[in-house]
This record gives sequence, structure tokens and C-alpha cells, in this order.
Amino acid sequence: MNLASILETIMIVSFGISWPMSIIRSYRSRSTKGKSILFSCFILVGYLCGLASKIINRVVGGVPFNLAFYFYIPNIIMVATDICLYFRNRKLERQAAA
Repeated sequence: MNLASILETIMIVSFGISWPMSIIRSYRSRSTKGKSILFSCFILVGYLCGLASKIINRVVGGVPFNLAFYFYIPNIIMVATDICLYFRNRKLERQAAA
């Protein structure tokens, strides 16, 4: 594993550590306050592009998946979960306001 792969893995893991905290906060607070759905969507698109890059490199160039590849998947799942919670919380806020 080269230095670039190690650094990419550290970046993905570092970002991934924050998502469970965000999910727990969203679930418990039942609020969209302090959340940006646009930000979350950009993060999700970035992760999907990173994952696609790894797949393309594997298929076209025969480059084996590095460790970072396997951390993209849980990050994508966590960001998608946080986005779903945003919409749940928005619905709850609307119901409470009605």
C-alpha cells in the first residue's frame, strides 16, 4: 500500500467517525435545526464519485481495491441514513407546527 492510499484511508475513516454522532443527534433531536441537506447531498455525491473512481480503476486499469474502497461503503450508508433522518425530522416538525 502506498502513501497516497494510506492517506486516503485515513481521510475516509476520519470523516466516517463523525457520521454516527450526526445520526444519533438527528435521531434524538427530531429536528432539522443545524442541518444542511444540501451539504449532506454534496458529501454523498463526493463519496459516490470516490467509490466510482475505485471501481473504474479496477475495471479499466486492473488496479486492485485498496483499503479506502471498503470504507466508502459504510460512509455512503451513514450519510444516506442522515439524509433520511433529515426528511423524517422535517415531517415531524411540520406535524408539530400544524
